[in-house]
Amino acid sequence: MRTILIALAVGMVWTPVAQAATAGQITHLSGTLSAKRADGSSKLLSVKSDVLEGDTLGTERETYARIKFADGGEVVLRPGTQLKIESYSYEAAKPESDNILLSMFKGGLRAVTGLVGKRNRGKVSFQTETATIGIRGTHFGALLCQNDCGGVPTTGGQPPANGLHVDVTNGAITMSNRGGTVQINAGQFGFVPNANTPPTQVPPQQGIQVTMPSSIAANKGGGKGIGKGDDTECKM
Repeated sequence: MRTILIALAVGMVWTPVAQAATAGQITHLSGTLSAKRADGSSKLLSVKSDVLEGDTLGTERETYARIKFADGGEVVLRPGTQLKIESYSYEAAKPESDNILLSMFKGGLRAVTGLVGKRNRGKVSFQTETATIGIRGTHFGALLCQNDCGGVPTTGGQPPANGLHVDVTNGAITMSNRGGTVQINAGQFGFVPNANTPPTQVPPQQGIQVTMPSSIAANKGGGKGIGKGDDTECKM
């Protein structure tokens, strides 16, 4: 019995800990970007840092961050954004394993879907508290306002209404919640104020377009703070 217990104890000591899968890499950064990992640790990331499945990414004030995912998809985060990579599964030779789910808790982003979105569009989705965004081979923007969009310009001069605002450049997206589903096509805008109200298209003159600095959108060099050094990440 003692021998069995010792063997079990040794097995527990030497059992390897599963590593979170790499989902992508930071390609551009203009300020401070943090990642809270699935194991509870927190890190500051820089250009060339890996982004892992389970990471919750957070951009600070005046920070824009561009992430390139393993399937070629890209996401650019606005300042004050929190995005969690809930799941990321991609193997070039195994389309049946595709699964990408990202949750945006606050802030805004622009996204271009990659190979998974082209071959398995039903396997890519973006969640927010008000609606889930499904993609249709897409380039789109999303902005979640929670009394924090005062600096976002509008045609009327007033801050955008609280809720989820979307705009589509290419392809199409769906917005779905308990109230229903609507499809937003290229050149159109959408809005949903909460999880129970049906999402709707909005006229272009009332739409909110998520914009990014040209240097980030074009993935050119530059930036300030973290992202210009040699270190890929540091512990917080």
